[in-house]
Amino acid sequence: MVTSTNTNEAADGDLAHLHPAARDIARLDNEQRLHYIRSDRWIGYPRATAALERLETLLTWPAKQRMPNLLLIGPTNNGKSMIIEKFRRTHPVISHPDREEFPVLVVQMPSDPSVSRFYTALLAAMNAPMRPVRYRLPDLEQLALRLLRTAGVRMLVIDELHNVLAGRGDLRRQFLNLLRFLGNELRIPLVGVGTRDAYLAIRADDQLENRFAPLTLPRWEPDADTCSLLASFAAAFPLRQPSPIATPEMASYLLARCEGTIGELTSLLTDAAVAAITSGQEAINQATLLAAAYAGPSERRRLFERELA
Repeated sequence: MVTSTNTNEAADGDLAHLHPAARDIARLDNEQRLHYIRSDRWIGYPRATAALERLETLLTWPAKQRMPNLLLIGPTNNGKSMIIEKFRRTHPVISHPDREEFPVLVVQMPSDPSVSRFYTALLAAMNAPMRPVRYRLPDLEQLALRLLRTAGVRMLVIDELHNVLAGRGDLRRQFLNLLRFLGNELRIPLVGVGTRDAYLAIRADDQLENRFAPLTLPRWEPDADTCSLLASFAAAFPLRQPSPIATPEMASYLLARCEGTIGELTSLLTDAAVAAITSGQEAINQATLLAAAYAGPSERRRLFERELA
């Protein structure tokens, strides 16, 4: 049950602890604030900024035979896909009368990887109409290459690259050869995104390992960067009282509970912000953190295993 709060109270109150955009939201009613809190938002931090800057540099790299590539790696739910989505939105699809232009094309590596399925995923990512017939692999390859050029793709991002390890040894080798082929043929930078297994897959090929520079997003530690991140969260949630979470002690507590990934941290703080509004406390603190409807990865796993027992 969402408690009723007089929205005019915040209009005259001191909201200096919030970002200017969040101050406007903080003056809205509870339902609107809850909708805002539960929506995706970009919270910048140094490693994410470094990744975006590196991607921007690669996008403007002059075409040559041996293009530089990037491997963005880190634990699951640690911000990789959010960084890629932020970069893709910065370079959106451009609509022309006769075609669409994709400066940055993002495609997900199929869970059951094969060259033909990957080419099909490429075509789908470009909204290419597919005939209800089965293409032979050479035809599929030429169609994908032609459309990649026609669509003006300047960077190809392959998410969930670690899925390549799910393939048999021969299929894995075929896909690694495909990566090398695409880089040489299109002369555009390739960006692989995935867990540590993505690096292991690339490392299996000496030529690819030399072409893909790794950029890691490690688990968070209770340090100054985390405190800065927590301060950004506190200023972004439209709560009418300051949230005292940007301290080393709170950083240690939060990271222990969410197991060190920014995705889990976002979920925990979001649930705590919801509890702050519904309880009327209007701040993320020990009480609202305990009231948050959040369970960490290990706790969710234990609950699931208990249900199966």
